[in-house]
Amino acid sequence: MKNWYILISWLFISSLIITKTWAQNSTEDQKMQWFKDAKLGIFIHWGIYSVNGIDESWSFFNDYISYDDYMKQLDGFTASNYAPEKWAQLIKSSGAKYAVITAKHHDGVALWNSQASDLTVVNKTPANKDLIAPFMDALEKEGLKKGLYYSVLDWSHPDYDRKTRTKYRYKNDPERFQKFVDFNFKQLEELSSTFNPDLYWFDGDWEHKAEEWRSKELKAQLLKWNPSVIINSRIGGNLGDYDTPEQGVPVTKPDSKYWELCLTMNNSWGYQHNDDNYKSPNELLRIFVDCLHMGGNLLLDIGPKPDGSIPDEAVNILESFGRWTDKHAAAIYDTQAGIPEGHVYAPTTLSKDRKTLYIYLDYKVNESLVIKGLKNKINRIWVVGNGTKLDHREVGKQYWSKVPGLKYVDIPDNVYDKDITVIAVLLDGEVDLYREKGQVIESN
Repeated sequence: MKNWYILISWLFISSLIITKTWAQNSTEDQKMQWFKDAKLGIFIHWGIYSVNGIDESWSFFNDYISYDDYMKQLDGFTASNYAPEKWAQLIKSSGAKYAVITAKHHDGVALWNSQASDLTVVNKTPANKDLIAPFMDALEKEGLKKGLYYSVLDWSHPDYDRKTRTKYRYKNDPERFQKFVDFNFKQLEELSSTFNPDLYWFDGDWEHKAEEWRSKELKAQLLKWNPSVIINSRIGGNLGDYDTPEQGVPVTKPDSKYWELCLTMNNSWGYQHNDDNYKSPNELLRIFVDCLHMGGNLLLDIGPKPDGSIPDEAVNILESFGRWTDKHAAAIYDTQAGIPEGHVYAPTTLSKDRKTLYIYLDYKVNESLVIKGLKNKINRIWVVGNGTKLDHREVGKQYWSKVPGLKYVDIPDNVYDKDITVIAVLLDGEVDLYREKGQVIESN
């Protein structure tokens, strides 16, 4: 009888744990749904570093320029042509669903009217105004999600004091560092209560341990201020909601269920007048498609000039994105990661019900597109954004074998998009792939 009681108790406790875990996962999925569906976001690195066109914060850290000379750029940061409404409209027209702006980089210069610090563009620059508030309002007006970048380190703060790579006065002074962490909490409370962001994009956690940053306490406090806020993976302690690979395009899908690639249009995050190495719209769209194929987002960066104008090259790229995303919306926002490599020689995605396979072609098929190992029957094939129906045929299917034949699709020259062509394949049910090693005839 005692054993039965122990077994029943164990089963009851296990069911509670499973139910609680399921409920937590379900709530998390609901919170993350907009992010998963967004696919494209725009990153904005804007700060005093745009005045001389040098590396944001790192230029004094790496001794390329003295800290004092770096800070002289405050005098040239005017924001005189800043048009947040036009920024938001351009971002929306690109097909992006959210934007993330640098509220404060490692140099400590706040772009909003922070009451916790005197080092703000309001107090120290000719801009003389809060630059975050009107942009948050403009994003909200356009129906875009609002993201704020915040560096948890601050190389200008008197309790941090990190002017160069080798000079860090208070690294081994935990009491003083905790005073600095309190300052972070104050600034983040300001940002949360004033702007109610949908997303925080943290950076700079590498110089201290998660316990020193009080990362668990920070996340709990952020969720107290805004229960639905999403947090990236850079606050230490593996506490983020999503991963943020940077610059290098992943070759295989990141482990995290949710992720985004953050990527510059040229080679610089902030505006640098000498950096003309812009990637072409086609190259960036191909990277975007790679992210779609692996079930992630692309956070594409722009660096505005010190007067607030956006470089023409960046405008051209965003407009090119807008043309392509508008035409192919059905194959972008309602999709999930595609099928494994080898079934078709191109990136793919699947519709949410897994019944439509999307194939992305950044080249012209010389003869026929081939799909291998597809068990499903194909109900219909068409060109997305064009509507042209395409025929297909199956080759090599043997009546005695479970191995599917090769499905060939002929694509006429006149349907190709100038950047990336998308083919939709409607299946007779959820995608069913042959993943075995083949079959031989067995003799009697």
